[in-house]
Amino acid sequence: MAEAALVDSLFEAESEKPTYEIRFEPSSKQVKLVLSGKVVAHSDSAMVLTETRSPPVHYLPRDDVRMDLLTPSEHKTFCPFKGTASYWHIDVGDIRAENAVWSYEEPLPEAAPIAGYLAFYSNKMDALYEGEKELSVDAADTAAVTENDLVRWLMREAWEAADAKELTGRFARRLTESDIPVFRLNILLGTLNPLVAGTAYVWNLTDDDVEERRILHSRRHSPAFVDSPLVPIYEGKGGVRRRLEGPGAVLDFPILEDLKAEGATDYVAMPLHFSDGHINAITLATTQPGGFTTDALGRLYEILPLLSRLFEVHALKHTTQSLMATYLGEHTADLVLGGKIKRGDGENIPAVIWYADLRGSTKLAGQLAREEYLSCLNDFFEAAAGKVLANGGEVLKFIGDAVLAIFPISECHIKTGDACARALRAARDTQGKLAEINGKHGPGKRLSAGIALHKGEVTYGNVGAVERLDFTVIGPAANEAARLGDLCKELREPILMSGDVASYLEEPLRSLGRHCLR
Repeated sequence: MAEAALVDSLFEAESEKPTYEIRFEPSSKQVKLVLSGKVVAHSDSAMVLTETRSPPVHYLPRDDVRMDLLTPSEHKTFCPFKGTASYWHIDVGDIRAENAVWSYEEPLPEAAPIAGYLAFYSNKMDALYEGEKELSVDAADTAAVTENDLVRWLMREAWEAADAKELTGRFARRLTESDIPVFRLNILLGTLNPLVAGTAYVWNLTDDDVEERRILHSRRHSPAFVDSPLVPIYEGKGGVRRRLEGPGAVLDFPILEDLKAEGATDYVAMPLHFSDGHINAITLATTQPGGFTTDALGRLYEILPLLSRLFEVHALKHTTQSLMATYLGEHTADLVLGGKIKRGDGENIPAVIWYADLRGSTKLAGQLAREEYLSCLNDFFEAAAGKVLANGGEVLKFIGDAVLAIFPISECHIKTGDACARALRAARDTQGKLAEINGKHGPGKRLSAGIALHKGEVTYGNVGAVERLDFTVIGPAANEAARLGDLCKELREPILMSGDVASYLEEPLRSLGRHCLR
């Protein structure tokens, strides 16, 4: 009976053995590193770091390194159980080994034995000796990394996620299934958008759901962002780890106080490097007593490069959609991304054509400095395009100092009368917005516009050269809308519409008679 109990105990101990660990031991031999024929470091007191699925690394005391050959670098990296590493270049004559040396000046507790010690990338040196034996300087053999169950998941299942939000949720749940007790996971991805600097995908264990939060450019200067652990990451200074247990916890960021109040015991923020050089971020918090284990963070740290590539794919897709919508409009962007990319691709559609032209722009350009004029022009575009979008229209382009837009007509969705009413409302709202702007600008920068509404069938699609296309509307109806805009000035009317539009509106309108278009 006792023998059986002993066997069970041994089996349990073996099953609980961590799959990732680090170990520091004094080296029993001299360590010497050579570059371009010069001994860069020579030590009898080296420490050897043994890390799961990585070759041993020698750390040497600073006194045993030729510091006069080293030049500090701006490069930083972060390890969630060793801390932030600082780097140096090695200069020997005309030879420079970039970022070949690193050191954990203020390591985390797990790596306390190597505080201030320096390590070298062996594959950036000419030779590495341990005693009399020259060691291989080949890159590490990482084939064994597949022992990490998170790697297998990334390669077999993670690619099924349709977007970054879904991938964040799947990843968080996989971490908990892999005995990495995540309480809160946050993935922050930058994007190219005139309003949005990036998107945060925040998962928490309580709801088991992902909240998508947009980070506006205007918020990047707010205290909530400036005082966050993300700033050092985006500045390339590595990462952040804070133990939150006990009265001596360092709560140097406001978010840490909030997490501690929720019962969090440990917090880690690390960079996610994209292939184009952009730095994004991942943050994790746990409520587990004692915080994250080295095994948990080691397995997570191993997969960061692969995880970054998966999120990069989704970020690129999101950025593409955002840029297309910004420069083409949402509906047009959907058509282009849906495959309407060849010259001639398009369709004939009925629509209300909406054309607004800034009056007196030549005079304004002559009177104002360039920056002031561009500011006025953008105010006009914001007023006109903003009200078109607010009323469900599609802004096609800015033509000099004019705006061309359409309100598509579809019997299934937007009927003719509804499209005409939306177009008129957008015109009136634009004139109201311009009056509001004029009240702030003063008489020297008065903005006025003529807005024309016309209905007809237009060709909506790609025109231009084979390698430089434009997605727009063409046809007689579009030309007539522009000519109707010219008539606004002649008749001194801020808004004109053709009889084709007026016949669908259920409100009293004033007829201006029949006119020949130029």
